[in-house]
Amino acid sequence: QYGIVLDAGSSRTTVYVYEWPAEKENNTGVVSQTFKCNVKGPGISSYGSSPGALAKPLDDCLNKVKERIPVHLHKNTSVYLGATAGMRLLRLQNESAADEVLASIQNYFRAQPFEFRGAQIITGPEEGVYGWITANYLMGNFLERNLWRTWVHPYRKETTGALDLGGASTQISFIPKDPEEHFNSTLQVKLYGYNYNVYTHSYQCYGRDEAEKKLLALLLQKSNASANVDNPCYPQNYNTALTMKYFFGSLCTQSLRPANYYPNQLVNFHGTGDPGLCQEMVSLLFNFTACTDREDCPFNGIHQPKVKGNFVAFSGFYYTINALNLSGHFSLDDFNSSMWFFCSQSWAQLQFMLPKFEEIYARSYCFSANFIYYLLVHGYNFNAETWPQIHFQKEVGNSSIAWSLGYMLSLTNMIPAEGKLIQLPLKHSLFAGLLVFLTATALLCLLFLVYLCIVSHNWKNVPRAEHVFIPE
Repeated sequence: QYGIVLDAGSSRTTVYVYEWPAEKENNTGVVSQTFKCNVKGPGISSYGSSPGALAKPLDDCLNKVKERIPVHLHKNTSVYLGATAGMRLLRLQNESAADEVLASIQNYFRAQPFEFRGAQIITGPEEGVYGWITANYLMGNFLERNLWRTWVHPYRKETTGALDLGGASTQISFIPKDPEEHFNSTLQVKLYGYNYNVYTHSYQCYGRDEAEKKLLALLLQKSNASANVDNPCYPQNYNTALTMKYFFGSLCTQSLRPANYYPNQLVNFHGTGDPGLCQEMVSLLFNFTACTDREDCPFNGIHQPKVKGNFVAFSGFYYTINALNLSGHFSLDDFNSSMWFFCSQSWAQLQFMLPKFEEIYARSYCFSANFIYYLLVHGYNFNAETWPQIHFQKEVGNSSIAWSLGYMLSLTNMIPAEGKLIQLPLKHSLFAGLLVFLTATALLCLLFLVYLCIVSHNWKNVPRAEHVFIPE
């Protein structure tokens, strides 16, 4: 069987195709990603004024999907579209435009051969929890096969926290040390018959793209010349002209708009590649004063339990780390030195350093790295000791770590509330008793074998009496 999920993010839409064996209902341990396609163009929230133009970019990916899934299964293949922070912002800004975009998607899928299950804008906490489910599902933290090839709940296996960085929002999700203490800020998730109290929070406007727009707005605000602005986070000798609408057109920067705001007016940004000044400017994006003398309230007045255990950081986190030539897990010192080195490079040098060079991303990696540093260290309270517990990765096996898989698993009821399939085959007490019994039996057998060897050895060494015949 197949399932299709469209992850309609703020900066782009990604189409995922998942498959699982059809003959075993609820065999939830074997869902795998078989295809991924990035839809050309911006995210769906950019089509607020022209929703009809959505169809053409979707066509390219959907035609490839049709080739991947056998034709006779098309009508039984469910399609889900989940829109995230970009559409959440559009709905706040212009609800009718957001509704028209979703209606345009509904119309598009009516003409497709698949079973369309609807397009919805998911909430920030939902996005966080679905990402957490995906990460732990792929890492085998919910289910594993035992000796009898039965799916069982892993004994005493810790879950992994999830850190997701999108274009318009960022999410942190993990199980706190004492969920009862943080009852008001945790969501109870029931997976495979087990309850998990997951702390999750989504920070709107703290996605990579929206945070950078705020930085550009602040730089313009602090600059004396409104037409030419130095940007310490852009590489040395990089120049670009951006319209005021590009960074002031967002709901996230509305409060920073100047009185003389002209949407089409151009502002020239000149890169100075100054790591120290870039860090200073990035720190202004966070309100740390709302949490004075409160350990469980890092920034913006939001309550957060102390981070605990291992974390996986994906999406924007991974791509920025990869640009710094780092991967997996590493020390905070390594990250800082790589970031400082990267941010000191000129625009000409960067073109030879990056594995894949695209201007819109290349110019912003220094900002992204500094933003990640402030978010994780000063925002979420990771430190030199806990930083190496963050693993930066984009996939497990061939499956991307993204909220889309957790979303599909939940919507297809492939995560049953209860099920004999996934119970431990023996009670812990009975299993422990059997283990002790078998171990004792094995030891007795071993002792008996040792005894037999010793007896046999001694028997061989007994001196035999020689018969002497004396003639009479």
